[in-house]
Amino acid sequence: MDQCKVNSQHIELSDLPTSETMLRVHSVESFGSVDGPGIRFVIFLKGCAMRCQYCHNPDTWDRAGGNLRSVDDVLSQALRYRSYWGEKGGITVSGGEALLQIQPLTELFHKAKDLGINTCLDTSAQPFSRKDGRFSAFEALMKYTDLVLLDIKHIDNDAHKRLTGWENENILDCARYLSDIHKPVWIRHVLVPGINDDDESLHRLRSFIDTLSNVERVEVLPYHDLGVYKWEQLGIPYKLTDVKPPTEESVLHARKILTE
Repeated sequence: MDQCKVNSQHIELSDLPTSETMLRVHSVESFGSVDGPGIRFVIFLKGCAMRCQYCHNPDTWDRAGGNLRSVDDVLSQALRYRSYWGEKGGITVSGGEALLQIQPLTELFHKAKDLGINTCLDTSAQPFSRKDGRFSAFEALMKYTDLVLLDIKHIDNDAHKRLTGWENENILDCARYLSDIHKPVWIRHVLVPGINDDDESLHRLRSFIDTLSNVERVEVLPYHDLGVYKWEQLGIPYKLTDVKPPTEESVLHARKILTE
């Protein structure tokens, strides 16, 4: 049994060393039900290098702004809702791209685990690298991460770059590394009509997923345009104005290819 869980009933946040490490927070969601198992306290961090054409939170891209909050402050707020989490719930950190704040994120997850809290990372893995200190920092984070929600935008490298502004080789490498260390993963794939919903792309993605040993779930998320107003407010041209959400039939078709 996890020693953290054994001791958690005897440990309070006030019993742990005080931290002044800061997180730049965009927003929080108290009762998240779609970002990991159970009911979760979801923390959205500021900063993202990707420029996904369908992003519904472009207001998280800028690494400046937001609310600068200590790890202890964020964790203290999360703990107010602990009674609602049940056995499966906990804390999820998303973005933006959470890995851009990997040092304070690691401290947050470390403290959470000391309190017996389930931790989940929602990431596109764009900052992942096996080079220099970035890899050791990622290894440290994984020690305190129970589950990774890994967003794979497109399996094709060139198409991925057109869609997000970045290639995907290091993202797929992150998926392989997580498989090597047997870290539980949920793969997330936003289905965008005319961009990544063709059978060839879906079968290629399925073939890649089949090489991984740690995938517990594959989620097909239908593209939506609910965040377009944020692009307009920020004065950023939205390139997918002619793209409509996928039909229920196409979503079911994609799920069949990727999950059955």
